[in-house]
Amino acid sequence: MRTIPFSRLFMAAALGGALVLSPLSASAFESELFSLKNRWEHTVTEMPANQRESTLRALAGEAERLAQQNPNEAEVLIWQGIVLASYARERGGLGALGTAGDARTVLERAVEIDPTGGNGSAYVTLGALYDRAPGRPLGFGNSATAERMFQRALEIRPDGIDVNYYYAAFLKEEGNTQAAREHAQRAVNGTARESRQRSDEALRRDAEALL
Repeated sequence: MRTIPFSRLFMAAALGGALVLSPLSASAFESELFSLKNRWEHTVTEMPANQRESTLRALAGEAERLAQQNPNEAEVLIWQGIVLASYARERGGLGALGTAGDARTVLERAVEIDPTGGNGSAYVTLGALYDRAPGRPLGFGNSATAERMFQRALEIRPDGIDVNYYYAAFLKEEGNTQAAREHAQRAVNGTARESRQRSDEALRRDAEALL
């Protein structure tokens, strides 16, 4: 599994013959992250399927560079993980396992920095990764770990559309149809986040299909 380098920082200047490294200013990384979020949401909700993989690959490269420049910003790492997870899903097959593993590594680093995982978003994505990846020896998939990640996300944001939808899908696969319907209904009844309105509304429609 390829390891995402977190310690490499953005080169700002060379003083007295020595390289001085510093992260992007807060305003700079926030602006770049805002742009990345918006383009990710457009890609996963509106872009034709045959264009999504290449676009997500490019976004993953941007997210990695941003994370290298801001290695201790949990929100940056969470979004790198989200983009990587989306890219892995679009790639599919065994070729996506390395990308999924990178997403897991980044997200686990993010929750070390921010135990709330960006209001639960990191745990939702980790749960989906552990749910969808094949188990050993091919991958890291693990139903018990997926369950634990979803439960942690629910503790943080119990009415979230995303966590309830992905948990409902997981429960349905596990054969727990009654609980799956309950969480699907909670997803349908949830309030879309202002920052993720298009993707939350898309998940709400997916949740309706589980009822």
